Amino acid sequence: MAKKTSKDYFGLGYIVSLILAIIPFTAWILGALTRFKEGKIVAGLIRLLFGFTIVWICDLICMLINGKILRLLNV
Repeated sequence: MAKKTSKDYFGLGYIVSLILAIIPFTAWILGALTRFKEGKIVAGLIRLLFGFTIVWICDLICMLINGKILRLLNV
């Protein structure tokens, strides 16, 4: 049986999450929504303000390496 793992962007599969992470607008919105869903309000607000900068590049690299977005602030 296949192992069910929870990936970022609402538990979507790795390929779908990677495609969504490549597109800057969807990575910005879904990254913020994912952090809000986790209950990390400050981290979600930071993603909304700075999501189009270096955070997007770091998210893309982290998504390629380990399948999860960057957890810069865990507050």
